[in-house]
Parts: sequence; C-alpha cells; structure tokens
Amino acid sequence: MRKPVRKAVIPAAGQGTRFLPATKAVPKEMLPVVDTPAIQYIVEEAVRAGLTDVLMVTGRNKRPLEDHFDRNVELEASLEAKGDDAKLARVRESTDLASIHYVRQGDPKGLGHAVLVAEQHVGDEPFVVLLGDDMVDERDPLLEKMIEVREQFGGSVVAFMEVPEDQIHLYGCAVSAPTDDPDVVLVSGLVEKPKREEAPSNLAVIGRYLLDPSVFAVLHETPPGKGGEIQLTDALQTLAASDAPGAGVRGVVFRGRRYDTGDKLDYIKAVVRLASERDDIGADLRAWLSEFVAGAGERD
Repeated sequence: MRKPVRKAVIPAAGQGTRFLPATKAVPKEMLPVVDTPAIQYIVEEAVRAGLTDVLMVTGRNKRPLEDHFDRNVELEASLEAKGDDAKLARVRESTDLASIHYVRQGDPKGLGHAVLVAEQHVGDEPFVVLLGDDMVDERDPLLEKMIEVREQFGGSVVAFMEVPEDQIHLYGCAVSAPTDDPDVVLVSGLVEKPKREEAPSNLAVIGRYLLDPSVFAVLHETPPGKGGEIQLTDALQTLAASDAPGAGVRGVVFRGRRYDTGDKLDYIKAVVRLASERDDIGADLRAWLSEFVAGAGERD
C-alpha cells in the first residue's frame, strides 16, 4: 500500500524583485488577485485536492503570510459587531483552510534547497510542491490527476504544459515518451532552461510537483547547478534514470487555464480575467473594457 498524499510544500522565500517597489515591504505572495492574495489561491488549490497539511518555506519579511492565515480577533469582533457576516466569513476563510506550518529557508540556494528544508516536516511521505507564481484555475483540476498517476504508478509526477518553441528556454524541459494516456508521459530526462535549438521538446515544467520522499536522499547528493543553486530538475533527472525504490518520473500534460502571477503583464491579465468572471463586478468590468479598448483604438 502506497502512503496517501496529504502534505503540500509551498516555497515562498523569494524577494519578488520583478514587482519592486510594491514588494519592498509586502511579500509578492500577498499581492492581491482582485481581492484575494495570490498565496491563498495556491493553498485553496491544495485543499481542493485533499491536502490538509501545508508547509510554507519562507524567508525574511514574510511575516504577513503568517498573519494572513492566522486569526485576527479584533477585526473579526469589529465585523461581528457591525453584523457584516459576509466580510466576516471571507476573513475567516483563510484561517480555516488547512493546518499551515512555516519554516525559514535561510540562504536562498534554489528550489531544490527549499524542498530539502521541508524534509523534517514531510518525513517519509509523498508530498506536493506548489510554486506560488503559478495559479491554476479551479475549474481545471491538475493536482487530482497527478495524485491519480502517483497512486497508479508510484514514483514522482511533474506537471507540464506545451509552450511555443521560442519560449521553451524560459522553463525546465522534458525528455519524454508517450503512454496509453494522452495526458501522461514517461519522463526520461529534464533539462533546466535549454537553448531553443537544444530543447528536446516543447513540454515545459510548470510549478507543480508530486514528489516521492526518495527525492530527499538525491537532493542531499545533488551539487549546485545553473546559477549556483541546487536545482530540483537535476534531482528529478537522477530519479528518472534510476530503478531504485521510489524512483521513476511521469508527467501530466496540463491543458487547462494557468496564470503566471510572477510576470507583471501576466499578473495583470490574471486579475482582469478573474475579475471579469465574477458575479459582483464582472458585467460592469466587461462593459468598461469594451469601451476602453474601442476608445484606445480610436486614439491610436
């Protein structure tokens, strides 16, 4: 019997320099997507997939993350006194989502190092790593499919998306073979941010990993790679080529809606898309956007 997947790890120690000066005093994970911090969407995704134990790997100046998922007794009392039950429920949502823990990464030595920091908390269980810059639309479940593949085959599972060839150098890239399931590939290798002409495929790693606990032993032996950091893709490359217990890597090809909140333009697109679909402001926003775009065309 394979152990069930219960735990999620969210690396959140980055400095968010692409969003300066907004992130000078506010963690990038707390930037709002409409009226909800980006990090809450990530935790909600984990919870929808049945992951009840969440570890955030943080760094300096990340205290607002802890405050957001903690109780705010004074605010709750104020809202309750006003009879504002709707806002009170929204405030309490983040507190009641999951059992959330925190650990400091210390020196930022890459994603592989952030995963290693989680070793003591995770122990010998399989676990999911969710990167905060990748938001997956709740209407397009991804983690559930990854857990299903893990339960069937064991090993580790990585999420991929097909991207244009001129963008593959921005991602980790898969060397893979098809399987009987068109949305699942068998991974034989991974290359971190290859040159366009050297990329083995257009399957790009996106920020979701379901890892067998055997990854920890591999990461301990993985030397720094690109950028002088411990690369998780290097450890996965080792696991993909191994026949040891817990080894083997498969990929789930995600074809749904994903938003990159780590890029300024894509962050704005995510806010607009999600806001335009809301019941409270969507209709008015869509009408305004139509007028604005038409007016912009006239000005051009």
